[in-house]
Amino acid sequence: MGGSTPLIGILALQGDVREHRRMLEQLGASVVEVRTTADLQGIQGLVIPGGESSVMDKLSRRFGLAEPIRWAIDEGLPVLGTCAGMIMLAAELVDGISGQETFGGLDIAVQRNAFGAQRESFDTSLRIAGLDGPEMDVSFIRAPIVTRVGAGVDTLATLDDGRVVAVDNGQCLALAFHPEVSGDARLHEVFVSRAREYPPMP
Repeated sequence: MGGSTPLIGILALQGDVREHRRMLEQLGASVVEVRTTADLQGIQGLVIPGGESSVMDKLSRRFGLAEPIRWAIDEGLPVLGTCAGMIMLAAELVDGISGQETFGGLDIAVQRNAFGAQRESFDTSLRIAGLDGPEMDVSFIRAPIVTRVGAGVDTLATLDDGRVVAVDNGQCLALAFHPEVSGDARLHEVFVSRAREYPPMP
């Protein structure tokens, strides 16, 4: 199985790659920025960062990455998706643009840009199920929400009004917020621990 220094890929077609890279390296992971299918070789986990999900979808198909990533997820590759990454992991989009596709991996439905425009972004603190310590300080930036949670998916965090903003099925961990911005590494640590136990991609 994987060693103590796992190789983590970050989908780097578009989005906030640098912040994730910094946090993963602080946790002892090696990082490769994924732009081609060759970059997937040897990875033990994949981060799908924030950005614009429709652009991410189009570019991943244009560069031939969509199907290999779907295959890897089907094979059990650990994945962390934040914001747009949550959208890309959803089985269903309730308000996707015409023709928009996702990678899947989580039996959830997601609403894009559920909090409105960029100016509606906000910071808050959340209690995360299964995490020791204080509430997590997080940033919501044009964030999605989960509107349906399917079988085998656990809800990790909700806002005060009950809207679901973090889910996990033991393989794919999806967050509507950006812990890499606020600097709390505990959820990244969960993900890296999973990657350590996963064999490198062929």
